[in-house]
Amino acid sequence: MKYIDVFYISLKKSKHAVETKNLSISWGEVNVLNQINFELNDGEKLAIVGPSGSGKSTILKILAGLILPTKGELRIFGEKQTYLRLDQNNPPDVRLVFQNPALLGSLTIEENVGFLLKRNKNLSKKLIHEIVCECLAEVGLFNVENKLPNELSGGMQKRVSFARALITDQTLNAKSKPLLLFDEPTAGLDPIASSRIEDLINKTNDKASGSSIVVSHVLSTIERTSDKVLMLYGGKFRWAGSIDEFKESNDPYVFQFRHGKLDGPMQPKDI
Repeated sequence: MKYIDVFYISLKKSKHAVETKNLSISWGEVNVLNQINFELNDGEKLAIVGPSGSGKSTILKILAGLILPTKGELRIFGEKQTYLRLDQNNPPDVRLVFQNPALLGSLTIEENVGFLLKRNKNLSKKLIHEIVCECLAEVGLFNVENKLPNELSGGMQKRVSFARALITDQTLNAKSKPLLLFDEPTAGLDPIASSRIEDLINKTNDKASGSSIVVSHVLSTIERTSDKVLMLYGGKFRWAGSIDEFKESNDPYVFQFRHGKLDGPMQPKDI
């Protein structure tokens, strides 16, 4: 089986939001990611797909600065990333929306959404409140800022996590627009709930005007929220193309994934 080592999926000449070179990470003797390479331009929307355990969420964690690769190079907005995000003095604007809302139960909704703004001593409590309420309104939430997470439904908590991804500190004069990461945002949801979350993803992308990467198994989510697709399996990218090519491709990896076939190059014993 021939591995495809490099995919450059940028079709427009613009600044790279993400650039990786031979990025690898291992857990013990297991190679989770094996020398992956890709570029993502400002404004592009990418879906990373593949079976469970193929390393998709691991890529997001590396991009978010939650873990470091074992080998290789990562640049975000042109800056080489060598430290965990919390150890950086001037970290890139990367916003991760987890599969679960990941809200702090002891903080109010306003405190959860505006958490990062409180680091800026130039922002008054009133201004932070206004920014938070505006972001909550963008996702259809009103008069919830003083509630605790457990006072909201699961769906409302999910929307709070999207509001948090919209938070921007305008006083920082960021050099680049944000990189938005969505980890399995519609996993386990019924089709109607999935459609609502997909609408939220698109609205969040439009509002933030940045680049985005969605990790998902759900075909509707992939097709509705992405311009391009990367197929990951066995720690390597096996296919790359536009969303239209993804819909029509007869590539064995793509065909098996789209149709849920048992026969094909991806087998449960390997996953």
